[in-house]
Amino acid sequence: MAANKSQGRSFGLFLTGLTAACAGVAVMPGGVGVALLIVGLVLLAASIMMFLKLKPLEGKPALGAQPAVMKLIGAALSAGGWILALLGLHLTSSVGGRTVIAVIGLAITLFGIVVILPSACNKNAIWKA
Repeated sequence: MAANKSQGRSFGLFLTGLTAACAGVAVMPGGVGVALLIVGLVLLAASIMMFLKLKPLEGKPALGAQPAVMKLIGAALSAGGWILALLGLHLTSSVGGRTVIAVIGLAITLFGIVVILPSACNKNAIWKA
Protein backbone atom coordinates (compact mmCIF):
# COMPACT_ATOMS: atom_id res chain seq x y z
CA MET A 1 0.00 0.00 0.00
CA ALA A 2 2.53 2.60 1.11
CA ALA A 3 6.30 2.51 1.02
CA ASN A 4 6.88 5.15 3.70
CA LYS A 5 5.07 7.14 6.40
CA SER A 6 4.16 10.08 4.18
CA GLN A 7 2.58 7.84 1.59
CA GLY A 8 0.68 6.00 4.32
CA ARG A 9 -0.71 9.24 5.77
CA SER A 10 -1.72 10.50 2.33
CA PHE A 11 -3.39 7.22 1.46
CA GLY A 12 -5.20 7.05 4.81
CA LEU A 13 -6.48 10.60 4.36
CA PHE A 14 -7.56 9.73 0.81
CA LEU A 15 -9.55 6.71 2.02
CA THR A 16 -11.15 8.73 4.83
CA GLY A 17 -12.13 11.52 2.44
CA LEU A 18 -13.48 9.09 -0.12
CA THR A 19 -15.55 7.31 2.54
CA ALA A 20 -16.93 10.58 3.88
CA ALA A 21 -17.79 11.83 0.38
CA CYS A 22 -19.57 8.57 -0.49
CA ALA A 23 -21.50 8.70 2.80
CA GLY A 24 -22.47 12.29 2.02
CA VAL A 25 -23.79 11.30 -1.40
CA ALA A 26 -25.72 8.42 0.17
CA VAL A 27 -27.62 10.70 2.57
CA MET A 28 -27.59 13.76 0.31
CA PRO A 29 -31.08 15.23 0.88
CA GLY A 30 -30.33 15.88 4.55
CA GLY A 31 -28.05 18.52 6.03
CA VAL A 32 -25.73 15.85 7.41
CA GLY A 33 -25.25 14.51 3.88
CA VAL A 34 -24.18 17.88 2.52
CA ALA A 35 -21.80 18.38 5.45
CA LEU A 36 -20.27 14.93 4.95
CA LEU A 37 -19.89 15.55 1.24
CA ILE A 38 -18.12 18.86 1.82
CA VAL A 39 -15.82 17.38 4.49
CA GLY A 40 -15.07 14.42 2.22
CA LEU A 41 -14.22 16.64 -0.74
CA VAL A 42 -11.97 18.82 1.43
CA LEU A 43 -10.16 15.71 2.71
CA LEU A 44 -9.78 14.40 -0.84
CA ALA A 45 -8.29 17.72 -1.96
CA ALA A 46 -5.91 17.68 1.02
CA SER A 47 -4.81 14.13 0.24
CA ILE A 48 -4.17 15.03 -3.40
CA MET A 49 -2.02 17.96 -2.28
CA MET A 50 -0.11 15.62 0.06
CA PHE A 51 0.38 13.12 -2.78
CA LEU A 52 1.80 15.84 -5.02
CA LYS A 53 4.36 16.85 -2.35
CA LEU A 54 5.76 13.33 -2.02
CA LYS A 55 9.18 12.67 -3.44
CA PRO A 56 9.30 9.80 -5.89
CA LEU A 57 11.18 6.78 -4.66
CA GLU A 58 14.71 6.70 -6.00
CA GLY A 59 16.02 3.78 -7.97
CA LYS A 60 15.67 2.14 -11.31
CA PRO A 61 12.11 1.19 -12.29
CA ALA A 62 11.31 -2.51 -12.25
CA LEU A 63 10.31 -2.59 -15.90
CA GLY A 64 11.72 -0.87 -18.92
CA ALA A 65 9.65 0.56 -21.73
CA GLN A 66 7.07 -1.98 -22.84
CA PRO A 67 5.66 -2.33 -26.35
CA ALA A 68 2.37 -0.45 -26.35
CA VAL A 69 0.93 -2.31 -29.34
CA MET A 70 1.29 -5.71 -27.67
CA LYS A 71 -0.31 -4.39 -24.49
CA LEU A 72 -3.21 -2.98 -26.52
CA ILE A 73 -3.65 -6.27 -28.38
CA GLY A 74 -3.67 -8.20 -25.08
CA ALA A 75 -6.19 -5.83 -23.55
CA ALA A 76 -8.36 -5.93 -26.68
CA LEU A 77 -8.33 -9.74 -26.69
CA SER A 78 -9.19 -9.81 -23.00
CA ALA A 79 -12.13 -7.45 -23.44
CA GLY A 80 -13.14 -8.96 -26.79
CA GLY A 81 -13.47 -12.47 -25.42
CA TRP A 82 -15.64 -11.20 -22.59
CA ILE A 83 -17.83 -9.28 -25.04
CA LEU A 84 -18.12 -12.38 -27.24
CA ALA A 85 -19.32 -14.39 -24.24
CA LEU A 86 -21.95 -11.74 -23.53
CA LEU A 87 -23.04 -11.47 -27.16
CA GLY A 88 -23.43 -15.25 -27.27
CA LEU A 89 -26.55 -14.82 -25.19
CA HIS A 90 -28.15 -12.88 -28.03
CA LEU A 91 -26.72 -14.89 -30.93
CA THR A 92 -28.47 -18.15 -30.13
CA SER A 93 -31.23 -19.38 -27.87
CA SER A 94 -29.94 -22.93 -27.37
CA VAL A 95 -28.03 -23.75 -24.23
CA GLY A 96 -25.40 -25.75 -26.12
CA GLY A 97 -24.71 -22.88 -28.52
CA ARG A 98 -24.42 -20.39 -25.70
CA THR A 99 -22.04 -22.71 -23.86
CA VAL A 100 -19.80 -23.11 -26.91
CA ILE A 101 -19.69 -19.35 -27.55
CA ALA A 102 -18.98 -18.67 -23.86
CA VAL A 103 -16.11 -21.20 -23.84
CA ILE A 104 -14.65 -19.66 -27.02
CA GLY A 105 -14.92 -16.18 -25.46
CA LEU A 106 -13.24 -17.42 -22.29
CA ALA A 107 -10.45 -19.02 -24.32
CA ILE A 108 -9.84 -15.75 -26.20
CA THR A 109 -9.80 -13.80 -22.93
CA LEU A 110 -7.38 -16.23 -21.28
CA PHE A 111 -5.10 -16.18 -24.33
CA GLY A 112 -4.90 -12.39 -24.09
CA ILE A 113 -4.27 -12.46 -20.34
CA VAL A 114 -1.97 -15.48 -20.06
CA VAL A 115 0.01 -15.29 -23.32
CA ILE A 116 0.00 -11.81 -24.88
CA LEU A 117 0.13 -9.51 -21.82
CA PRO A 118 3.00 -11.34 -20.01
CA SER A 119 5.06 -11.50 -23.19
CA ALA A 120 4.56 -7.75 -23.64
CA CYS A 121 5.63 -7.05 -20.07
CA ASN A 122 8.64 -9.39 -20.21
CA LYS A 123 9.93 -8.05 -23.51
CA ASN A 124 12.04 -5.31 -21.90
CA ALA A 125 12.15 -6.53 -18.30
CA ILE A 126 14.88 -5.24 -16.02
CA TRP A 127 16.43 -8.68 -15.51
CA LYS A 128 17.05 -8.97 -19.27
CA ALA A 129 19.13 -5.79 -19.37
